[in-house]
Amino acid sequence: MRRTAITAAVAALALTTGCGAADMTKQASPFANARGAKTVTLSVQSWVGAQADAAVAQYILEHKLGYRVDTVQVDEVPAWDALSQGRVDALLEDWGHPEQEERYVRRKGTVVSGGGLGVTGHIGWFVPTYLAKRHPDVTDWRNLDKYAPLFRTAESGGKGQLMDGSPSYVTNDKALVKNLGLDYQVVFAGSEAAQITQIKRFAKEKKPFLTYWYAPQWLFEKVPMTEVRLPPHKEGCDADPDKVACGYPHTPLKKYLNADFAKSGGAAAAFLKKFRWTTEDQNEVSLMIAEQKLSPAEAAKKWVDSHPSVWKKWLS
Repeated sequence: MRRTAITAAVAALALTTGCGAADMTKQASPFANARGAKTVTLSVQSWVGAQADAAVAQYILEHKLGYRVDTVQVDEVPAWDALSQGRVDALLEDWGHPEQEERYVRRKGTVVSGGGLGVTGHIGWFVPTYLAKRHPDVTDWRNLDKYAPLFRTAESGGKGQLMDGSPSYVTNDKALVKNLGLDYQVVFAGSEAAQITQIKRFAKEKKPFLTYWYAPQWLFEKVPMTEVRLPPHKEGCDADPDKVACGYPHTPLKKYLNADFAKSGGAAAAFLKKFRWTTEDQNEVSLMIAEQKLSPAEAAKKWVDSHPSVWKKWLS
């Protein structure tokens, strides 16, 4: 349900990096939707995968197409408002917001699809693989209450802890816990970075944990995790957020553009529509930013230098 761009402001954001961030829509770039100006403003979400998207897109826009690029950190839902209002020109990684899509794409026509990102996202509940090997039945949600004592923490009030990231991320977890009758408490770490820190600490000590997590995400390479099987997702099963009792779908991640920018954005708009890469590509850049501690600019340059056959297609 979970990032960094290259400007100094968003490079600082990398220090606080899922699927949330402070609402910065009121501080959007004055260059967004500026007709005739060779500038682009990108919305950047707080999780590192979205930061990787923005870093590479910004690098190519600046170094290959000669644009000035500004970035604005916006939560998932407010990003749609900013996009509709022209405060930002493009949102590169949306995890599925049908209400906003209906309002802004179908009814108002102020936002248009920019095509698929090429990456399929999936949110789920995960346990460390070392725990799943010791207790294979923990990967079935119907057995979770049996293991609730293993997952208790000081923050979970005597119940098992289900660790989430930011409340701003796409999450049905509180409703799921309630509607599945589970003896668990959803505890928010506050951000992707804080959640990663906790997961790493648990893993280092080989402690049990149950966490909301998502793919693609570079952390799987460092901390192997196994998904807990929730009730299967079916079309419409999550239509009422208070009654959700099913797992999360597999969501092809999409890009969206401000409608005016899509028409008058020239080479930048054309490039962003063609921007499409793989999970492996995104994870490669994410890992450089989050684990190898390269700046987003350095990570983007390194990826661009080593993958010309991929990005040159976006400029043709």
